[in-house]
Amino acid sequence: MRMLLMLLSLLLAPMASADVPAPLIDALAADDYAAREEALTTLTQTGDPAIVPALKALAEGSLYRRLSDDKVFVGREVDDGVTLTDPLTGAVAGVQPQGAVERIRVNNRIRRAVQAALGALTLRSPEAATRLKAAESIFTNKETEALPVLEAALAAEQDDRVRMAMRQARAAILAAGDSDAQTKLAAIPLIAERGGRPALALLTPLATDADAVVAEAAAAAARRIENHLAWAAAAQNIIYGLSLGSVLLLAAIGLAVTFGVMGVINMAHGEMVMLGAYTTYVVQNLIRTSMPELFDWSLLIALPLAFLVAGGVGILIERGIIRWLYGRPLETLLATWGLSLVLQQAVRSLFGPTNMEVGNPSWMSGAFQVGEVTITHGRLWIFLFGLIVFAALMVLLKRTPLGLQMRAVTQNRSMARAMGIRTARVDALTFGLGSGIAGLAGVALSQIDNVSPNLGQGYIIDSFMIVIFGGVGNLWGTLVGALSLGIVNKLLEPLAGAVLGKILVLVGIILFIQARPRGLFALKGRAIEH
Repeated sequence: MRMLLMLLSLLLAPMASADVPAPLIDALAADDYAAREEALTTLTQTGDPAIVPALKALAEGSLYRRLSDDKVFVGREVDDGVTLTDPLTGAVAGVQPQGAVERIRVNNRIRRAVQAALGALTLRSPEAATRLKAAESIFTNKETEALPVLEAALAAEQDDRVRMAMRQARAAILAAGDSDAQTKLAAIPLIAERGGRPALALLTPLATDADAVVAEAAAAAARRIENHLAWAAAAQNIIYGLSLGSVLLLAAIGLAVTFGVMGVINMAHGEMVMLGAYTTYVVQNLIRTSMPELFDWSLLIALPLAFLVAGGVGILIERGIIRWLYGRPLETLLATWGLSLVLQQAVRSLFGPTNMEVGNPSWMSGAFQVGEVTITHGRLWIFLFGLIVFAALMVLLKRTPLGLQMRAVTQNRSMARAMGIRTARVDALTFGLGSGIAGLAGVALSQIDNVSPNLGQGYIIDSFMIVIFGGVGNLWGTLVGALSLGIVNKLLEPLAGAVLGKILVLVGIILFIQARPRGLFALKGRAIEH
């Protein structure tokens, strides 16, 4: 075996290092597409990385034929014509008028072959990650032209992971071609081990192969992949559900504080979320115009400002309106609903009715894969942010004088007043705290939703459902309720559709409240009076 590898390396060494003859490059300018494809196959089989510039230029439409001698060059259009560069040496060959050169055209078949060829050539890269990516590209494209280079690279490959990817790519090419039944049977387990939708797309046609044994093996492998993909889809929906639940948690947690402590049905809570989102928009605009280098820090700068803006407005609302309506829930509901309309119109007057552009910092862009599950950075950060806000609020309630006073007022307002707690001050600070947390939610929502005057309206009903379902005034109930509602919503959507799924969730919550009126985690205390 070692002798065979040595012989292969000796045979391939001259091919990889020798200069590619210029006529092979010039053949890419053949008169018809079939001849160009044949020339491309010949070039690919040389395995020489020196042809990469020519192939890239061909794919990009910047490969030209000089009409005077049919020589092929990489071209770049300039004012005087086209600057020509030798595709093998990179030497500038002068500028030719537009009429003296002709762009080499390609069709979709040649484009696919070029991509496969480029992938095959990177199999010789010194970087294992590059070779792995090249092998995966060949698996997807299944171009037979890459097979000789792939087999040579496979014979010399030392990295186990890359070697397996190359074996799977080779199996994909053989299974998709006119191989005999034994070759296809040997390829099916490797393809199945690769898994994923590309493997399923390759196995599905094999399930109807003329050979019954091949068809049965391919069908069994396809069923295993389908089952795996079904579990992966369920896991993906759970991830989406946790993401939605974290958004709902941010929107509802502030409402849980105000509704639980004060018993106020605040229909303007969504507008506090909206104010936080517009604060983010203003901060980003100022940074873009004056300090663009700080853009990646814009959300961190906006967080305290959004808390102060929304919290300050919340305190003004409590002192100016809510304090006169305690014990009158219907009037409070109507007053805060009217206030929400006023705030929406005020924002429309200041910023206009259209959606505002809020950018994503670099650390919130992109995604990563865990098997077949995709997790976006933005959603992951919002989920973590929701948990951080929840933990910080729990610490505030358990470890600070304000938190202890809020808990005392929640459990027995009259007794707290008798013990000297200034309940009016606690009410104002509590309303400000709940509104400030809603402002933090607005910062997060600005990254995944449209920033508009109607932003908060889409979350207010769900927020109330979560607070009631989890248990009024209980933060653990709000956490469990938000995440549960998010997951159930996303699991029902593929089965029943978005609208019917939401209706089923609402009906389920109504039935649950009928059986357990105080929610999942009811507050314990001698009295809860407001």
